[in-house]
Amino acid sequence: MNIVATTSETPPLQAPTGFPPEYFQNREMSLLAFNRRVLWQAKNPRTPLLERLRFLCIVSSNLDEFFEIREAGIKEQLKLNSVAITTDGKTAREVYQLVCEEVHAIVREQYALLNEEVLPQLAAEGIRFLKRADWNVEQREWIREFFFREVMPVITPIGLDPSHPFPRVLNKSLNFAVELEGRDAFGRSSGAAIVQAPRVLPRVIRLPRELGSSEYSFVFLSSILHEFVHELFAGMKVLGCYQFRVTRNSDLFVDEEEVKNLRAKIQGELPQRHFGDAVRLEVANSCSEAMTQFLLGQFNLTETDLYRVAGPVNLVRLMQVPDWVVRQDLKFQPFTPGVPKALQKCQSVFDGIRGGDILLHHPYQSFNPVIEMLEQSAVDPQVVAIKMTVYRTGTDSVLMQSLLRAAQNGKEVTVVVELMARFDEEANIGWATKLEEVGAHVVYGVFGYKVHAKMLMVVRREESNGGGSVLRRYVHLGTGNYHPKTARLYSDFGLLTCNEEICADTNEVFKQLTGLGRAQTLTHLWQAPFTLQPNVVAAIRAEAEAARAGKRSRIIAKMNSLLEPETIATLYEASQAGVKVDLIVRGVCGLRAGVKGLSDNINVRSIIGRQLEHHRVFYFYAGGEEKVYLSSADWMERNFFRRIELAFPVLDRKLKRRVMSEGLQIYLSDNALAWELGPDGTYHQKRGSRTSPHSSQAELIELLKG
Repeated sequence: MNIVATTSETPPLQAPTGFPPEYFQNREMSLLAFNRRVLWQAKNPRTPLLERLRFLCIVSSNLDEFFEIREAGIKEQLKLNSVAITTDGKTAREVYQLVCEEVHAIVREQYALLNEEVLPQLAAEGIRFLKRADWNVEQREWIREFFFREVMPVITPIGLDPSHPFPRVLNKSLNFAVELEGRDAFGRSSGAAIVQAPRVLPRVIRLPRELGSSEYSFVFLSSILHEFVHELFAGMKVLGCYQFRVTRNSDLFVDEEEVKNLRAKIQGELPQRHFGDAVRLEVANSCSEAMTQFLLGQFNLTETDLYRVAGPVNLVRLMQVPDWVVRQDLKFQPFTPGVPKALQKCQSVFDGIRGGDILLHHPYQSFNPVIEMLEQSAVDPQVVAIKMTVYRTGTDSVLMQSLLRAAQNGKEVTVVVELMARFDEEANIGWATKLEEVGAHVVYGVFGYKVHAKMLMVVRREESNGGGSVLRRYVHLGTGNYHPKTARLYSDFGLLTCNEEICADTNEVFKQLTGLGRAQTLTHLWQAPFTLQPNVVAAIRAEAEAARAGKRSRIIAKMNSLLEPETIATLYEASQAGVKVDLIVRGVCGLRAGVKGLSDNINVRSIIGRQLEHHRVFYFYAGGEEKVYLSSADWMERNFFRRIELAFPVLDRKLKRRVMSEGLQIYLSDNALAWELGPDGTYHQKRGSRTSPHSSQAELIELLKG
């Protein structure tokens, strides 16, 4: 949350930028507005049916993280009686109330859409989720056998009494509160029990085809437990069984003054993430009032934190269903990513790069060249060293396997592993351990600054023109993670180059991360936390100066989030000077667009479609030089000041034109996936004519696919 320190006696009248609070949008509400745009994809009848289900799951996944991090932060402020206010002038209490009202509304719409449209339409297509009342005799018998064979052996019901207090409930786990009547074998009659569903159990079970009344018949684990829960309490009467789920604060806190070994400290903290303070309780809408109040009391939550849902309490577990169903007519049409011509006829990636810089536009172009660059480096006798940053790469990464192989083959391998990559800490610790075991140099960057820059450098000994040998550096810089799976889903740019100046800059950043010394001046790269924000602000101001002098000016920028107050204030000043500013901001935007006298010349749009828009592209007219930068950083305080980030220029004129066309102009022409931000802070869908719709993502698929 962007906050401004203050006291209860003297609340500030304006943010440090000099602009009053009403000129800024609230971060949390803007993030929820993004989730409404995602929810609209599930509502849109033009979205393929199974993809509509997937978008519903994405909303749930997004809201989970919202509560684990953002809402948890708000509640921490409330607990500390914080008097800080947000950049838009709100207290934590005001934000909390606004957020809860909006999330309740989103969840109601989400489940109404699931139950009234998506599930009935799936059933009409032969994809059914069977309720208990729908089971026929054969199905019930199969499910009963499944319960006794697969479910009952791994479940431990916990009766609540003085000897069995309320159990520790894992973050986001599926649980059942059971109301009971009668006495057990020991004469106990507590009247309540908790059944925790182990995570090893699938939440959705497909019935054998011969038992289904349709091609695909699924049953929820919650339905099975409801039906047979009485088997867990022999001789007692089950009065009610209600599924529930609690979401907990999942942010890790590591005190710099107490840390001696960062990896050991994080490993010690990770298990506690599952048991942080509760921030949300989800229950079935059939849950009795008495049990609801009991659960709220156990988790120290209020009615405001309670979400009654008409269906599974965890829709994220339905995310795999579209993958299980072989119905391509109900999904987005697949495409094969293309490969740049410069690499199609080369024996090695290095041959292609020596011929000139290569631009990769994922997912429309393949991520394989990056994978091949590492695979070839691991076995190439001419490669002497590899350096790489790792932020998110996954638990099963071919890139990490190549690094392991390279170290085993005697290459000098240096990996900067970010241990504080949220929700990827455990995977990154695992890779760090494996890399160290084979002799790679593993470092964890600079404590207090997340290493978010995406850099890969390969040093190769090659023949020189004079007949001797020379060390040549090859570099990959990207806007997205080294994660092959997300590279098929997220839109990102990557640059392959052996430009000596860019390679020297990259090497200098690696030196900072692995060693000690003062920051050196870089020739081309803008680096956070040193020069990135000042250079962005300076570039915006230069456009404003040009506009005041009557010269041509222009700013176009694409990013995930825009929040940093000084940057927003500078954009306002540029607009007032007459600079035309187009911003393509997928998610959170703290700027108000099109406000008379403030931001008349600023247009903000958000693109929501089948791919997650992830690349960051910055364009400045710059007196006709047309500077284009690609970056790992959003325009946020954390990226500018608390992370190590890079923005790198596209120097090749042909590639620069490609970035301007594929990364900016095509999105400004979009009238199918685009939402425009109005002066009142709400988004409106940009609607094009039926005769000439422009979907940026569809057009990029056609342009770049293999």
